[in-house]
Amino acid sequence: MTALTELLHFDSQTQALGQVSGRLGWDQETMMPSGSSAQRGEEMAALEGVLHARRSDPRVGDWLAACDGQAYDRVTQAQLREIKTAYERAVKVPGDLAEAIASTTSMAQGKWAAARAEDDFAAFAPVLQEVLALKREEGQALAAGGDVYDAMLADYEPGTTASELDQMFGALRPGLVALRGEILEKPPAKSLQGFFDETVQLQIASELAQCFGYDLNCGRIDKAVHPFSSGSGQDVRITTRTDPSDPFNCFYSTIHEVGHGCYEQNVDPEYTLTAIGQGASMGVHESQSRIYENQLGRSRAFTEFLFGKMRAGFGDFGIESADEFYKAVNSVRNGFIRTEADEVQYNLHVLLRFDLERAMIAGDLQVQDLQSAWNDRFAADFGYEVPRASQGCLQDVHWSVGLFGYFPTYSLGNVYAGCLFERMTALNPDLDDQLRVGDLSKATAWLKESLQRHGALNLPRETITQACGAVPSEAPLIAYLRDKFSDLYDLSL
Repeated sequence: MTALTELLHFDSQTQALGQVSGRLGWDQETMMPSGSSAQRGEEMAALEGVLHARRSDPRVGDWLAACDGQAYDRVTQAQLREIKTAYERAVKVPGDLAEAIASTTSMAQGKWAAARAEDDFAAFAPVLQEVLALKREEGQALAAGGDVYDAMLADYEPGTTASELDQMFGALRPGLVALRGEILEKPPAKSLQGFFDETVQLQIASELAQCFGYDLNCGRIDKAVHPFSSGSGQDVRITTRTDPSDPFNCFYSTIHEVGHGCYEQNVDPEYTLTAIGQGASMGVHESQSRIYENQLGRSRAFTEFLFGKMRAGFGDFGIESADEFYKAVNSVRNGFIRTEADEVQYNLHVLLRFDLERAMIAGDLQVQDLQSAWNDRFAADFGYEVPRASQGCLQDVHWSVGLFGYFPTYSLGNVYAGCLFERMTALNPDLDDQLRVGDLSKATAWLKESLQRHGALNLPRETITQACGAVPSEAPLIAYLRDKFSDLYDLSL
């Protein structure tokens, strides 16, 4: 066999083992018995040891060297690019450190869930300190003398730096703060009334998932504390959650995760179990979940369709018209939870986390001071106090599992979604007529063809630029939010 053939075969096996690791993580969040966390940590560490050994195997370096300078087609070149990136990362991180991170974060995830349930940050702080120390050590190894946070960010959004995000987020913040202030001076939207049966919620959620193109023959929907998606190719799983007083939590968590799931399901099957057989980055991934959830799922046209479904499933719930329902879906009001935040305030939640985690990585913020720093920043940004840890610094799973550098990709995904939606509507002027009857086929087909099927063939910014025909910027998102919410709340911005 040639060096290329051996390399691609070896990498395919590594990709398959990575999917197995992901399935263990999915099981831990959905079905694993509560007493199994210690053993699962050992299992995850063992598998991570195998994966790290494969990713840093000297043969990979030899095969890459033998392939260097050869004239390969575009797909092969992209695969080699991604394999090389993963290899160079792996050889910088000692195997025992990779195993320690896998074991510690698996344990920390269970401790986070327990601490969150008890609103007890002090119970979580020691293990978070362990995770932070390990991730900082990893970041220093990856940075090789450069910026540690940028090295962490590269795991989720290659080609982007914290300084670039600072500039983009700095342009977003003033408009969001001004828009939020104008809206909160207006009368609030009506709230849903009544009890919303979990079985009916999950049935409607399943119908919505299929409406947006999620293939349940190659996926499934389960419940989790923190909704997420997992897998690629022919096994892509999503989770949601239910609240008997708030079915929107279930429906929009589902649509959000369907955006992630459809991206993975729609990657070209020829790329399955290859280095380009998944999303280009977490920012690009988030663009799919957010455009499904917000620009499409929370649009005036689609909420007319959802209003009918909810009336059929739940009867009277205190909302009399499709217009009232549209405003309820897009209600802007005080709240603490990022995943439940409206489009106007969501990015303010993300920017808070971005700044705090950068300070922790830099050593400017100690773990024992995180809760007070969070509460102070939240009060400054939102104007009211955090009552308990589960509504503050314990609400997200990310830091417990070591995902430092991940949070900013949420806002970057919103920026990308704004660019994509601007292009989508320009090419499809009849989009609202389709959404009004629950027909997402043209919208999702355009996303599949323009972006999703390419997987990681291109770098993240190139992926968005090719789909939109323009370099991504925050301007389309700002314009979309201003137009939508000025109309909703009769503002004069």
